[in-house]
Amino acid sequence: MIPVLGLLAGLAIGLVIDPSVPVWLQPYLPIAVIAALDAVFGAVRAVLDGIFNDKVFVVSFLSNVIVAAFIVFLGDQLGVGAQLSTGVVVVLGVRIFSNVASIRRHLFKA
Repeated sequence: MIPVLGLLAGLAIGLVIDPSVPVWLQPYLPIAVIAALDAVFGAVRAVLDGIFNDKVFVVSFLSNVIVAAFIVFLGDQLGVGAQLSTGVVVVLGVRIFSNVASIRRHLFKA
């Protein structure tokens, strides 16, 4: 539940402050958000399964964001940024939907 509360608090703060993103960072932000959501949904699933570990969550959160941003950066340097961005979104999207399905099964027994 803590990751969900952190996500909601972060969203609220972001809406109130209304930060602007530098132009050089804009290609990486959507990928970083998807990577962070993957870690958050994984944490929610771990809480429901009774195996949540805060250290694992922090490491997973940071490493997901850094690795995803690095893959997109590498793709930009190689001239295939869009293709690698799509690959990252697909892989993380599959993980997110898998975690959401597990959460749904746990909560609704369906």
